[in-house]
Amino acid sequence: MQDDEPREPRHQDHQLLPDAKAEVQAMMKDGMHHPSTKPVLTGAAVGAVAGFVLPVVGPIIGGVVGAGFMLYKRLRP
Repeated sequence: MQDDEPREPRHQDHQLLPDAKAEVQAMMKDGMHHPSTKPVLTGAAVGAVAGFVLPVVGPIIGGVVGAGFMLYKRLRP
């Protein structure tokens, strides 16, 4: 291994889960007044509607995926 090669891949984000946990806790504490709540709920609604359209994915899975995607986009723009 050469000296200029990193020992760990640079694309790993070890702070994503703690950041997501803190963001969800803040959303639960502040409710609709938190700036991330409305986009995450909108993502859940869009995912649920997409779940009705797609034959394999149901509205519950679609809502969870939509909310998760919007939460990720709020944490890592």
